[in-house]
Amino acid sequence: MNTNTTLALTESLISQNSVTPADGGCQELIAARLKLLGFECETIISGPEHFRVTNLWAVKRGSAGKEGPLLSFAGHTDVVPTGPLDKWSTDPFVPTHIDGFLQGRGAADMKTSLAAFVVAAEEFIHSHPKHQGSIAFLVTSDEEGPAHDGTVIVCNELKKRGEKIDYCVVGEPTSVNALGDMIKNGRRGSLSGKLRIIGLQGHIAYPHLAKNPNHLMAPALAELATVIWDKGNEFFQPTSWQVSNIHSGTGATNMIPGEIVIDFNFRFSTENTADKLKEKLEAILKSHDLKYTIDWNLSGEPFLTAPGNLSAAMQASIFEVTKAKAELSTTGGTSDARFIAKICPQVVEFGPRNATIHQINERIELADIEPLKNVYKGVLEKLIA
Repeated sequence: MNTNTTLALTESLISQNSVTPADGGCQELIAARLKLLGFECETIISGPEHFRVTNLWAVKRGSAGKEGPLLSFAGHTDVVPTGPLDKWSTDPFVPTHIDGFLQGRGAADMKTSLAAFVVAAEEFIHSHPKHQGSIAFLVTSDEEGPAHDGTVIVCNELKKRGEKIDYCVVGEPTSVNALGDMIKNGRRGSLSGKLRIIGLQGHIAYPHLAKNPNHLMAPALAELATVIWDKGNEFFQPTSWQVSNIHSGTGATNMIPGEIVIDFNFRFSTENTADKLKEKLEAILKSHDLKYTIDWNLSGEPFLTAPGNLSAAMQASIFEVTKAKAELSTTGGTSDARFIAKICPQVVEFGPRNATIHQINERIELADIEPLKNVYKGVLEKLIA
């Protein structure tokens, strides 16, 4: 096939303005290509009227039907906002070649991966028209947003139908210094909280008539910052507790505030659970005799795919294409893989370099596009041919 096929499709996808939750017609482009290959394509719309999310589930059965393994590619067509347009050197939705790079919003996160998925499937099916296993695509426009109406909705529907996914490759940009140096085989959980310590507002010249929540909280905050929540394990670094924002007072310098609000986040390993972390944190607050409220938000539980057929196939394919020895890692933020892992026993993430994701002038090396597609194709050949 034309060696520029993956690049051309990548550019077509970047050209679609698909700031979350908009899909911008990207999934129509993908589905049109997949239907030519014999995929059955289903669009699942979810979310309130003001936040419509478009999801695509497409599947092509292999010669063994449902008896053969099913490998799904998963990704998202939505992108983060561009930020100030005057800071970009080019229009973010006009794919542009600059000094060996392809520039545009979504170039790295993750329209190149989506294009590479599609072309890898095309080339694989043309080479293996009687492939044993099945191929699927799970694509959403709600990964960069709240993630309430995207991949999780499709996974819940597939579970209801009894659809079995054996392997899933998520196209998140996981490479760090060079294409192929890192695969994600798990992610830490994310638990956030908004903590309000309640004091008593008063005049700063009469502290005996008030209760300063900033002072009340200080010893507890110092203790929380030094707690060892767990020691991690061979796949996960220790659980981390970090304060992201502290707000107290009205701005007046002669007032003791009535409360202090602290936003914090746990990134936690499989050595812990959200309930255990909540219990331990609140025990510390109570030990300091604090009056408080907490609003909790669990955005993702930790998951891990132990080394197995999928990670081995991915590592082997990466080495064949790039000569890189890919490291398995669970670092970084959350991704939609956390939802897929609930219905699929083996999930890994692999994609291009992540150096410019969510940044002004997001870009990807042109020289990495075809190798990325070839890695995905190699995984198909190793697992479902």
